[in-house]
Amino acid sequence: MKTRIITAIVALCIFLPVLIFADTIALPLMLALCSVIAIFEITSCIGLRSAILLTIPLYLAAATLPFLIRYFSDQHLFRQVVLVAVLILSLYYFAVITFSHGKYKISDISICFFTAFYILAGFNSILFLHDFVKPGGEYIYLTVFIGAWVTDTFAYFCGMLFGRGGKHKLIPDVSPKKTVEGSVGGVVFCVLAMVLFGVIINHITDLRANYLFLIIGGFLASIVSQVGDLCMSVIKRTYGIKDYGKLFPGHGGILDRFDSVIAVSIILAAFCSFFKFFEVI
Repeated sequence: MKTRIITAIVALCIFLPVLIFADTIALPLMLALCSVIAIFEITSCIGLRSAILLTIPLYLAAATLPFLIRYFSDQHLFRQVVLVAVLILSLYYFAVITFSHGKYKISDISICFFTAFYILAGFNSILFLHDFVKPGGEYIYLTVFIGAWVTDTFAYFCGMLFGRGGKHKLIPDVSPKKTVEGSVGGVVFCVLAMVLFGVIINHITDLRANYLFLIIGGFLASIVSQVGDLCMSVIKRTYGIKDYGKLFPGHGGILDRFDSVIAVSIILAAFCSFFKFFEVI
């Protein structure tokens, strides 16, 4: 526990300046770095780390997408380029499968491609929320971290407090320690945190919070946060590893620490494309 706390404090000291200077190159740089490390972790987990033909396109995408999203002047054209790139990459992977003569398992390549796409979508959705959701995107992107980490924290403590004895396991064959009580507690406190966030933004800016959408968003974020955590745990168990990496002592790797963040960012990016958390007064 001591190691986990120290690691969390150090990581927070590094992470906060990035959030403070999110309007600069700091945010896309951090997201690109996280994406590259996450791709390395997932390919290592699956056993494809040395498969250069498979990994190089993923590393290139991970390193460049955050910068393209922020600095590509024509966003409509950018979306078309991304769509074409995904289609070409899909054909490329089918070609690799075909001509590898059984060197790589189709199941491994499929999981690698799907998970990598999911990882890149998740990290870059954070940038989408910050740069393109209006009004209030410069604040809304913070709800990704609020949703993921408040859920994670309070699910743990509520599980410890109310789920003692483990009578109501959530999904024991995936994560033996998670309880229904912890899951419910995570949802409740996530919704409360989102409402509190709305109150704070109301008081420090000229934006007006839509509390109904914040409540719905908080509920969805918490549910998806837990699903994202469990999904990444399934992959770990399938390939027989405890953690994706050792970057954060006591916590694991990027994917161990940001698995929920990736899931939450995708759902909130989708939600905020149709519903507004804030309105201009």
